[in-house]
Amino acid sequence: MQAFTQGEQVVARLETGEELFEKLAELAKSHGVKAGVVVLGIGMLSRATLGYWNGREYATRELLRPHELVALHGTIAEVDGVPSLHLHAGLAGPDHELVGGHLMRGTVGALVELYVQRFPGHTFGRPLDESLGLRRLDLHPGPSPPV
Repeated sequence: MQAFTQGEQVVARLETGEELFEKLAELAKSHGVKAGVVVLGIGMLSRATLGYWNGREYATRELLRPHELVALHGTIAEVDGVPSLHLHAGLAGPDHELVGGHLMRGTVGALVELYVQRFPGHTFGRPLDESLGLRRLDLHPGPSPPV
């Protein structure tokens, strides 16, 4: 992985065979991103797992052949001191058909280029929302106010 920072923007290039989530978490840690937005990502994934939330759980689909990463967006928060990533992706196969959804796993194909906007001095949280059964982004985490 190669990264460049200017101001609050981080641009990175991931290399063939790298695991997208692992490297993005590493990038968040090394650049102090506790609150961030993955503005864009492009490139190729050699393998990927997409999810669709059906109201109870993620129905998954594994893509076992390379797909162009035509859109990657998401947020970076922190849970218990560890980066928490929520990513959605649009992927195009050799037939030029687009598939997309919640990105659960991705292995970099030829390369992936990312642009991350960070918000220094702030931390986004991601507490579990029991009513949804999902972790939901909290832009202003902190202790609950006294009752």
